[in-house]
Amino acid sequence: MVNFTILAGGYTTYVASYLFNTEDNSLTYLNQYTTGANPSWIISHPTNKTILYATNENTPDGALQSFTVGPEGAITLVDTISSGGSGPPYCAGLSTGQVAVVNYGSGTARVLPTARDYLHFSNDSTIVTFPVPTTGTQGVSEPHMAYQYYDELFIPDKGNDKIWRLGEVDGSPGDFAVHGEILQPVGSGPRHIRIRDDQLYTIHELASTLTLQEVPIFPNGTSRLLSNVSIIPPDPPAGSAFAAAEILIPEPTAEYPTPYIYTSNRNTGVQDTRGDTIAIFENVDNNLVLRNQVYTGLDQIRGMMSGEQAGYGGDAYIVAAGYAGTAGVKVFKRTEGGANLEEVAVNTVIPTRTAFVWLNQYQV
Repeated sequence: MVNFTILAGGYTTYVASYLFNTEDNSLTYLNQYTTGANPSWIISHPTNKTILYATNENTPDGALQSFTVGPEGAITLVDTISSGGSGPPYCAGLSTGQVAVVNYGSGTARVLPTARDYLHFSNDSTIVTFPVPTTGTQGVSEPHMAYQYYDELFIPDKGNDKIWRLGEVDGSPGDFAVHGEILQPVGSGPRHIRIRDDQLYTIHELASTLTLQEVPIFPNGTSRLLSNVSIIPPDPPAGSAFAAAEILIPEPTAEYPTPYIYTSNRNTGVQDTRGDTIAIFENVDNNLVLRNQVYTGLDQIRGMMSGEQAGYGGDAYIVAAGYAGTAGVKVFKRTEGGANLEEVAVNTVIPTRTAFVWLNQYQV
């Protein structure tokens, strides 16, 4: 039996902590810790789990913060720096020790070098500004994620219907520039991505679709879509309005040998009484095949995260919460080899959360 600490960000002024006990399937609220306003996305340092980064998704001036993580997930603020724009919904710790942050409200991104402790930010970095789109429906650039792929950064831009490819300029930390782009279906609104076996999986917010393609050749190649499928559940209520949000692809293990793809639906219109779904897909010979639509009882699933972050069997679980409603935080266990999910724990002390980090009992 392993206990897991789960940190949870949201549109508040704190990060909350929970204890998930795998023996009795209980999820216990522990505490909340003050942050800047709207820590809507949180992420651990890639190799040091005692370091946490959080965006402050504020307009017009967003921020990025660093924290140390102590027992029971208690976090202590160390540094705060401008995100370089408005409304940062995402940050990513890079293998180089730098931290990338994107700003959907201003169509910008920034990669911030850190000191040797990975906690103190350097202001010596370039702010990358993406162009105003000439197609699609948004009329503005809306970058939503930063994803490291070898030495590149891939940034899905919901407004431009592109995934930008950025690289470091002349090996200078903090100095990144666009060197390529991957076109996406016009009006689809690419939001988040995952890459596995050099294949690119993209969740599209505006179309509520999941697409699959080969990662194009560096730096600016092209590749056709191999598969393009809807993630919307069948027979939604009249007045539904879907906006896909998150995608997870946990790595295969002996217990879960198939790398299933988990995608979250957000119904921003009339809710199904069963809540929103997590749609589970399998890549079968480069075709995305739906395996299950799991109704969660959650309202607008903006955040979900696999427990594989924490190791020690955490890959058996996914935590999720709604952006709206009162259903709180839920933990689901992967069943049928990962092709299905079963709700095993819930805590409603805090009604909504938007991002999660898993830690095992040996890390905190």
